[in-house]
Amino acid sequence: MTTVNGLPAHVLLVHAIVVLLPLSALLLVLSALWPAARGKLAGPNAILSVVVVVLVPITTDAGEWLERRVASTPLVRTHTELGDTALSVAIPVAVLALVVWWRRRESLRTQAADTAARRTFLAPASTAVTVVLSVLAVVAAGAAVYDIYRIGDSGAQASWQNQFSSAPAPRDPGH
Repeated sequence: MTTVNGLPAHVLLVHAIVVLLPLSALLLVLSALWPAARGKLAGPNAILSVVVVVLVPITTDAGEWLERRVASTPLVRTHTELGDTALSVAIPVAVLALVVWWRRRESLRTQAADTAARRTFLAPASTAVTVVLSVLAVVAAGAAVYDIYRIGDSGAQASWQNQFSSAPAPRDPGH
């Protein structure tokens, strides 16, 4: 994907990543730490986080296409290098979101049936596993939000530095 309605696809797709990855990270933390939220958010967040993992390479590919069509500056190069890290923070969020969802699913299955007859893989009743997953979720979510902030800030710097004046533009007397 290179352009959408005449605009570079990257400038449109990036908005999805900037919103959806931090949202998925927040939902991950909520569902890992808060049992009531886990029941409502774990499934939708598992889907959302996988969608984000799919969108990241599409967005970075569109960014690489755009990079070849703009002036190569240190700010653009920095943004491109930082953009390549997005997948490395999106994947842990998705993996942990899937684990939280699967544990919730296993927990419901063991409650609905004879627990001795049901085999579980992610220890849904284990407090220790829940604590470890919660800590990992907070760390992964924090890393994802921080990384997306750094990538977005570098992109804004590359796009907007010296592109506007802090003083208002003169008004057209005819309007």
